[in-house]
Amino acid sequence: MTAAANDAPLWQPGPDRVAAAAVTRFQSWAAERYGAPADGGYPALHRWSVDELDTFWQAVADWFDVCFSTPYESVLGNRTMPGAQWFPGATLNYAEHALRTAEDPLRADAPALLHVDETHTQTAVSWSELRRRVGSLAAELRALGVTPGDRVSAYLPNIPQAVVAFLATAAVGGVWTSCAPDFGARSVLDRFQQVEPVVLFTVDGYRYGGKEHDRTDTVAELRRELPTLRAVVHIPLLGTEAPEGALEWSALTAADTEPVFEHVPFDHPLWVLYSSGTTGLPKAIVQSQGGILLEHFKQVGLHCDLGPDDRFFWYTSTGWMMWNFLVSGLLTGTTLVLYDGSPGYPDVSAQWRVAEQTGTTLFGTSAAYVMACRKAGVHPGRDFDLSRIQCVATTGSPLPPDGFRWLHDEVADDLWIASVSGGTDVCSCFAGAVPTLPVHIGELQAPCLGTDLRSWDPAGKPLIGEVGELVVTAPMPSMPIRFWNDPDGSRYHDSYFDMYPGVWRHGDWITLTEHGSVVIHGRSDSTLNRQGVRMGSADIYEAVERLPEIRESLVIGIEEPDGGYWMPLFVHLADGAALDDDLRDSIKRTIRENLSPRHVPDEVIEVPGIPHTLTGKRIEVPVKRLLQGTALTKAVNPGSIDNLELLHFYEDLARKRH
Repeated sequence: MTAAANDAPLWQPGPDRVAAAAVTRFQSWAAERYGAPADGGYPALHRWSVDELDTFWQAVADWFDVCFSTPYESVLGNRTMPGAQWFPGATLNYAEHALRTAEDPLRADAPALLHVDETHTQTAVSWSELRRRVGSLAAELRALGVTPGDRVSAYLPNIPQAVVAFLATAAVGGVWTSCAPDFGARSVLDRFQQVEPVVLFTVDGYRYGGKEHDRTDTVAELRRELPTLRAVVHIPLLGTEAPEGALEWSALTAADTEPVFEHVPFDHPLWVLYSSGTTGLPKAIVQSQGGILLEHFKQVGLHCDLGPDDRFFWYTSTGWMMWNFLVSGLLTGTTLVLYDGSPGYPDVSAQWRVAEQTGTTLFGTSAAYVMACRKAGVHPGRDFDLSRIQCVATTGSPLPPDGFRWLHDEVADDLWIASVSGGTDVCSCFAGAVPTLPVHIGELQAPCLGTDLRSWDPAGKPLIGEVGELVVTAPMPSMPIRFWNDPDGSRYHDSYFDMYPGVWRHGDWITLTEHGSVVIHGRSDSTLNRQGVRMGSADIYEAVERLPEIRESLVIGIEEPDGGYWMPLFVHLADGAALDDDLRDSIKRTIRENLSPRHVPDEVIEVPGIPHTLTGKRIEVPVKRLLQGTALTKAVNPGSIDNLELLHFYEDLARKRH
């Protein structure tokens, strides 16, 4: 994927759109009050936001009317990474801000949540009803003895009850953590046993792909293996009775109780998120109430440009950080669209159908879904009324150029396409959506405000127009306050600060272009490095998966003991396709013409499927380890993989090679 520095933009916002954008109004306001540059548009505002970091974040808190119940002594007490100290002295509560819209008499009866299931039955929960349920459940959690800092866990799909349980947890100062019910017991225990929850919210099962999936045995195992649990709350999604000793959801959310919000320090834990954990126990990443509040106000309100008239959809599960990000749409009074079901049921158009039905204005999905729609030949703009969609945003992996073109051609030609990139580690984006900037094919629009994003070579020299490591040279409020069970901070330090002391290295290859956009090339920890040239795997996937015969691919680079380098490309073929000499030649020619001769693999090997993490990311590092001869039990954490059987193919291949 090359930066299209001289190409005309695919899309340019019109002057009315630029003028109406919240980020434009924020810049004018911050120029008057905080000395931000009045001219120069977004690039000037971004430069100011990183040069004057303290002032910028103070302006964000002011603009979004963040309610500090006790005032802060300074914006940034300590800038050192890791360990930056934000807003020392301040206390606040995330849930109080998320439910503020319910206090507006003109909005109280408007929908806060729109829930859609696979039958496309739509259920609305109003702002006042959401606030009432949270108030009732928060009081019950307190009655169960939940105090600030206690962990509250959930084994729930993307349903309104999950949002209520999270907000009630935050209201009492508890620490939220969740897994999706398609995770098996081992995957859940790998996560929850680390944090020792006192309450567990569960369903009896879930519906996916037109089938009911019973989860009662898994829940029973979780209860046995989590000895710290004081209470289990049963949500009868499939209509079953509560198991013995479990509490009924309906009883805990029936009262008309005004919510009481615990005002906690700015750096008090809000939730624990988990890395994919492909090569060991998942990292238990702790982020703060205040840090997430400010970061998400900025992202949702300025970058996504969301407000009270918007409807915010993102295809996600509760086991992925995008669910947490989606819930923060409540901060700007935005209606959330919660879809609980398969992305491809009853057909690949499922997500577009949800968008039409709910009047979605920001449609968030994965790059993989966009490319699947393109391959399937669907025509969303023709077949559905998507006239309310202002923006299609994608994440999970870089959106290939063909994905940009397809969205432009098949959804709307006046469409803001926001490919965004960040990480669970910050529960936010480093680069992505800017409503006032043009969109160039294959590129993320710009680094985000308050994010001092750089591309560095191995010696720490900044690069423009060349591939380098994604680094962030100044703290962000949503960076982890710590990892759970990492008392000396060594695991946290080694994860991000090992390569460049005091600077966050994320583990992605990026190019910063001359015109200020960003190109993502894939993970640097699974680097392809042939003849001294570093290459991103995402570039190869983008080229290969244009071919209709290729469903998905995986490329690995392995340093051989004799100093050689073996770079196989594994391909999962579409139905009816055969890996013959013609297709092999076509794959190699496509890579050579679109990328370079160096990118051409040594071998093309057909596989029964490509293994992924539970959140759908291809796993390159564990496969590389298997091919280097590492035993399966040591190469990968079995609980982190969507289909462990697929790994036996690579294990057998390694055996034959060694």
